[in-house]
Amino acid sequence: MSVQEIQPIIERSASPAAALQTFCDANFNAAPLVIRAAGRINLIGEHTDYNNGFVLPAAIDKAIYLGIIKRNDQQLRFHALDLDDHYTGSLDNLQPSSKHWPDYLLGVVQQLQQKGYPIQGFECAFGGNIPQGAGLSSSAALECAVLFALNQLFELNISKMDMARLAQAAENNFVGVRCGIMDQFASIFGKRQHLIKLDCGSLEHEYIPFRFDDVKLVLLDTQVKHSLASSEYNTRRAECEQGVKLVSRHHPEVSSLRQVSMDMLDAYVKPFNTVTYNRCRYVVEEIQRLQDACADLIKDDLSAFGQRMFATHEGLDKLYDVSCAELNWLAEMASGESGVLGARMMGGGFGGCTINIVQTDAVEDFIAKAGQGYQQQFNIPLKAYVTSIEDGCRVMA
Repeated sequence: MSVQEIQPIIERSASPAAALQTFCDANFNAAPLVIRAAGRINLIGEHTDYNNGFVLPAAIDKAIYLGIIKRNDQQLRFHALDLDDHYTGSLDNLQPSSKHWPDYLLGVVQQLQQKGYPIQGFECAFGGNIPQGAGLSSSAALECAVLFALNQLFELNISKMDMARLAQAAENNFVGVRCGIMDQFASIFGKRQHLIKLDCGSLEHEYIPFRFDDVKLVLLDTQVKHSLASSEYNTRRAECEQGVKLVSRHHPEVSSLRQVSMDMLDAYVKPFNTVTYNRCRYVVEEIQRLQDACADLIKDDLSAFGQRMFATHEGLDKLYDVSCAELNWLAEMASGESGVLGARMMGGGFGGCTINIVQTDAVEDFIAKAGQGYQQQFNIPLKAYVTSIEDGCRVMA
């Protein structure tokens, strides 16, 4: 998912909702329906989604805000406020745009048409404060915002689960990004002060309380994205699939790493290929680690939870091999700070952010120390975002 292509200019207004309202008041011929759709973080459970494992995302206080009105024809008009760009098209001829950003909206429209939902032309405008390039899923937030809006505007009565599926399908089939469902699911189902334990195999989910008033969630943005990211992502998926094939020769019932034990890996994968074994070992351990981490939270043991985050980073670096020097420096620096309970790289890898659980009274010093050290080490300015866990998609007005 390309955050940059949706929001290359971030936080141009201190209040994106107010900026949206100002635009709609000046340009729309009716009062808009306004939707807020959150970005997301993932506390633990990385690269487990496409292995039918668990993930533990949450919606955050950074969001896309979208205003929408009906039209009396088949025309579609979109306004991307942060890009200062516009798109005009028609329901009768949905084609990918050369601008690319409209495709996230057009893909949703196509999915609704294919499923037979009755919609007509509409005009919408959107902007937001999801940070640029930080891996917080602004594309999924935009898809969910327009889907949630159309569901309300045309009284389509689509369930939340179906909205998450439709938004994912829009990105898979129209935008052409082979993403899992986690980002869209978190944006739709997010709940304030709760994480979502999502079973990526069955899509069953439960809310895990995250009510810790004495800590903050701090994202440290490396501002790098190494060129290995996309190709190595596909390679990791293939390596996991290879591990499943090796195990399924002896256990035909096994169809994903979710069903694989360490004993199986030791017996059937390790003798075949050490690299494949390491990839699969990380995933099998991470699936169990997430379940243990949820048990920690239920016991209000945030310290134990944080240690599992450090272990996840170690596995992503040493076994799954998707980290990089910048991420490792930040994770190692965090591990030595007394006010930091947990830290790890977040996302696909080779750049992006680390996510850190930091005691509130240590946040300012932690960010300052990380920024100074990172600048000295890599000659790159470090961006930091302090975020909180909030509700997912909702109607604002």
